[in-house]
Amino acid sequence: MIEKGITVYCASSVTVAEEYFSAAKKLGAEIALRGQTLITGAGSMGLMGAVNDAAIAAGGRTIGVIPQFMVDRGWHHRGLGELKITDGMHRRKELMAAMSRGVIALPGGIGTFEELLEIITWRQLGLYDGNIVIFNVGGYYDNLLKMLDTAIEQKFMKQDHRNLWSVASDAHEAVDIAMQKNNNLNFSAKF
Repeated sequence: MIEKGITVYCASSVTVAEEYFSAAKKLGAEIALRGQTLITGAGSMGLMGAVNDAAIAAGGRTIGVIPQFMVDRGWHHRGLGELKITDGMHRRKELMAAMSRGVIALPGGIGTFEELLEIITWRQLGLYDGNIVIFNVGGYYDNLLKMLDTAIEQKFMKQDHRNLWSVASDAHEAVDIAMQKNNNLNFSAKF
């Protein structure tokens, strides 16, 4: 049986504002203090490094999932409790989803957007049944949320597809939502 933890998607950039690093540290510590396993893409830099470091410092269990080519480049965090090496990005994302009871997206760039939108799509298709939380630090995701609302208003998505994700404004709320048992997705997967 695969252990179910909380997967966090986030930036590896080291040049982002301190408020994002602060949120990542609070999230990593919150996940650890709540007895949940933190699952990340195993990065050592940016918000991913910060969330991993905070969970480790709080005594939490950490699992990193990373493709071999990234390990070969030395991008992996060397202090994680467990490192799972995959043969590529697709398997990495599949394994991170399979191991999680919920996903939290901290701010990030194109990779984070891609992971977040893919897991929302998987949930819409019934391929993922965990909760998806957009941790909207400082309003970072406001424009993405507006775009999703526009897609619903313009009938590219159904009204009830708003139930595919939740939005949190702090680490405690994000972990609360990610941990909730999700027996009913409350949306129609019909197209």
